[in-house]
Amino acid sequence: MINKIKLSACALLLGATGFAQEVEFTEYDLDNGLHVVLHQDKTAPVVTTSVMYHVGGKDQQNGKTGFAHFFEHLLFEGTENIPNGKWFEIVSSNGGSNNANTSNDRTYYYEIFPSNNLELGLWMESERMMHPIIKQKGVDTQNEVVKEERRLRVDNSPYGNLLQAVSSNLFVNHPYKDPNIGYMEDLDASTLEEFKQYFDKYYVPNNAVLVVAGDIDISKTKKMIEDYFGPIPKGEAVTRDFPKEDPITQQINATAYDANIQLPATVLGYRTPAFTQKDSYVLNMISNYLSDGNSSKLYKKLVDEQKQALAVQAFNLEQEDYGMYLVFAIPQGETTLETLNTEMEEEIAKIRTDLISEKNFQKLQNKAENNYVNSNSSVAGIANSLASSYLLYGNTDLINEEINIYRSITREDIKRVANEYLNPNQRVVLEYLPKAEEAKQ
Repeated sequence: MINKIKLSACALLLGATGFAQEVEFTEYDLDNGLHVVLHQDKTAPVVTTSVMYHVGGKDQQNGKTGFAHFFEHLLFEGTENIPNGKWFEIVSSNGGSNNANTSNDRTYYYEIFPSNNLELGLWMESERMMHPIIKQKGVDTQNEVVKEERRLRVDNSPYGNLLQAVSSNLFVNHPYKDPNIGYMEDLDASTLEEFKQYFDKYYVPNNAVLVVAGDIDISKTKKMIEDYFGPIPKGEAVTRDFPKEDPITQQINATAYDANIQLPATVLGYRTPAFTQKDSYVLNMISNYLSDGNSSKLYKKLVDEQKQALAVQAFNLEQEDYGMYLVFAIPQGETTLETLNTEMEEEIAKIRTDLISEKNFQKLQNKAENNYVNSNSSVAGIANSLASSYLLYGNTDLINEEINIYRSITREDIKRVANEYLNPNQRVVLEYLPKAEEAKQ
């Protein structure tokens, strides 16, 4: 058992709008392998109970996609002791709120309650882990819910399939090539037994972290956690052996069509390192430099000054095995996609060739530190950071150390990373066109 309490300290964040107090926490393991992280904060009578499972869209069962996202919905259906459809009612009637979300790498469930309902939150999450009801009726119900979500957010949403169009070209072997929400035909073809097997494999205590943050008594909370989660059986160890991708050494040209758009878009996509690598943090800073705010390089050039783009955005999609770095633009007027690609590459090439100015670099440092403060400005935000730091990065204290990673980044790092990952021969160039254009091809 590890009992680690970070003593309080206060670090002045240069350029940030205040002070960020070091997050104190206690962490330990139950006998069944469930990792527990506790954070006491008595500034307000609220508490967040959360469980993050190390399962996401990349964890495919029998080659079928979308299971992790599907379970995000299914595990609100009910349990042996929570009637079907009553989960949200129980939470709201006790003054709380709750939600869940799934990425390619993890699934996160949480409740926010008045602190006198801590035990209720722990009981509900233990019920989700130990006693869910997985029956055909619930599977059929949630299958329709997921289909409607896909229609709303992907199939019928402007540019809704753009990310999938890029990832399917950036990845050939790794399951990141498939959408997190999955393909509907995969869910339709899946059996009840396959869903049960998926739950039994991934939704086990030794594949999860429980975080309780807020107005709590540490010793009493430990006792409740042992009572509710201790009896849950340990599962088999989850092993992963995803296929590796060969480096991209020649530009990949791709085209996709969308019936929901009238204006085309262009995307430059690059495969980048895992989010545990320092270079991923550097890429976040490059994104801010290129397109965060009206004074950023791409926005000022393409939207403000040259009036060539209606929108432009660079962002680093951080993931556990590989990242994706995307630069996206929608043309204005008669501007061609090729012109936008040339102009965007010109700005990226400047980063590869020259060191950015000290003034711009200091702005990036200030922004990174301000974002760090904001991400841990609430109990719910701290709970999420603690869970991610342990489960995905393997270091719970990253919540306190991450700012030092950004502080260690230099202008030379920015130039080096751009040269290593953001070259024309390493990218996918995607033309994302209105469906009407397909008939002309």
